[in-house]
Amino acid sequence: MEIVIWSDFVCPFCYIGKRRLEEALAGVSFKEQVTIRFKSYELAPDAPKEASESIHEMLAKKYGMSVEQAKATNASIAEQAKEAGLTFNFEQMKPVNTLDAHRLAKFAAEKGKGAEITEQLLKAYFTDSLILSDAQVLANIAAAVGLDEKEALSFLQGSRLTEDVRADEAEARQLGVQGVPFFVLNNKYAVSGAQPVDVFKSALQQVWEEENGKPVLKDLSEEASSGAACTDESCEVSDK
Repeated sequence: MEIVIWSDFVCPFCYIGKRRLEEALAGVSFKEQVTIRFKSYELAPDAPKEASESIHEMLAKKYGMSVEQAKATNASIAEQAKEAGLTFNFEQMKPVNTLDAHRLAKFAAEKGKGAEITEQLLKAYFTDSLILSDAQVLANIAAAVGLDEKEALSFLQGSRLTEDVRADEAEARQLGVQGVPFFVLNNKYAVSGAQPVDVFKSALQQVWEEENGKPVLKDLSEEASSGAACTDESCEVSDK
């Protein structure tokens, strides 16, 4: 089974949803036969590279609420994160542009480190409160998953893989994705949002059974008919 996930590194429910999916996968027998690929989705493609306001101020402005209301909302999200085993430090977070982080994730995926860097980028933002638009910060994260720091920094100073990020986002629009996280299973089934673990587990089980289970045949024979048939014991000839 293949699971493709559209997400952003500054999306709290993307991190929570990732953990819930992982917990669900841990509870199914076919987990070793599941592959996961991440695709890019920028929640705020016009966000600045330089952090100029707090996460609370940004949310208050974006959703037309007070800063205190934004803080209360973030506190609620932090509790959900805690239940998933994550620590969110909203007080120190600085919302910034994530294009380079997405480019770096694709760079890492080319070298077989896509899953590792996705986890580290999410942790860097939500737990460590790092600035994900800073090239050196990103290069350090690359080094932490075993990539060459200088090579990563050189890559970040260019623009390679930008079009790949844009292609992911264009595909999301074609699919009608309205928000993230967005999960597509075997290119046929979709799960939207950071659903509860039980929902993920049920979806995984359903898809696995539908895609890999033995076909169930519906008998269309007339019930009243004594149609000719053979069994292991004998052959019965129809009287019609």
